[in-house]
Amino acid sequence: MRTTPRGSTPPTDASIDVRGLTKTYRSGGRGGREVRALAGLDLAAAPGSVLGLLGPNGAGKSTTVKILATLSRPDSGTARVAGHDVARDPAAVRRSIGYVAQRPVTDPMGTGRENLVLAGRLQGLGALDARSRADELLDRFGVAHAADRLVKTWSGGMARKLDVAVGLVHRPQVLFLDEPTTGLDPEARAAMWSEIERMATGDGMTILLTTHYLDEADRLADRVVIVDAGRVVTSGTPDALKDQLQGDGVTVELADARSAAEAAGVARGVPGVVDVAADGRGLRARAAAGATALPALLAALDAAGLDVRAAGLSRPTLDDVYLRHTGRSLEEANRVGAGAGPDAGDPARETTEVAA
Repeated sequence: MRTTPRGSTPPTDASIDVRGLTKTYRSGGRGGREVRALAGLDLAAAPGSVLGLLGPNGAGKSTTVKILATLSRPDSGTARVAGHDVARDPAAVRRSIGYVAQRPVTDPMGTGRENLVLAGRLQGLGALDARSRADELLDRFGVAHAADRLVKTWSGGMARKLDVAVGLVHRPQVLFLDEPTTGLDPEARAAMWSEIERMATGDGMTILLTTHYLDEADRLADRVVIVDAGRVVTSGTPDALKDQLQGDGVTVELADARSAAEAAGVARGVPGVVDVAADGRGLRARAAAGATALPALLAALDAAGLDVRAAGLSRPTLDDVYLRHTGRSLEEANRVGAGAGPDAGDPARETTEVAA
């Protein structure tokens, strides 16, 4: 679905242009320790493209979106959205964007239609226009049959579609989707992916998509920016990033996590095996010639008395890209960041800053 040539770079007239953003929070309020959420972040998105911001929980993704949506101020750096500076002209930015946060924004005690009409009126639409736009979006997202039911009775996938529809009610130039498919079942995720593709290709909308789902970024994004600890570790088209990793991915499943940790040490001594990491009961690595390296690795593990349950080879993935640049898998990084809230240094109890 990608609308820009793979391998291309964003033009100078980027719809989103971020340079050197930094942001520090105090964990636990006054007197708490400082937590650096962003540490000099740069990114850009071409008009009509999907930019995937990929990283684990606590990487700085939600903090970035809040700043671009004028809901928080950076400590330093600049950001322009739809040609407007987020610090100098926040009102113009808000008129140009739609923002779909991680948490639901609709009123569960209102109907789907009521939620959309209210959103339209808040965006300055007249009563008739707001109702007409609500009907249009209900049809578009396939939820017209439930338009007059309370949202609390909707399924999770339907309610998430309504959140996105609210963000589109005023026809924004730029749409921010912050973890839009978290918690959805596979069918609902697939439906949301199709709608995101339609918005980019059919509507010409620029979309910033934050996610920690590798398959989601690979499927939807024209370009991917991988962030870790508030910094960009690498960026490019999904294909270009994967092509940088020559050779094969090697995966081995061990009997238990302790065996996997020991196996990692054995694997590092096998010629041709690189980028070794233990992940739970699994072992991940790369090899320039997988068909040769895998038998040698299995022989070394057997000699060390380690019980191998399964093994295989694969072509490079975005998780391999993440592992190469950070030294850990995205799954492992998410486990480390679990419990830190939507973003490290961005606790749920923090009061949202709204730019004046």
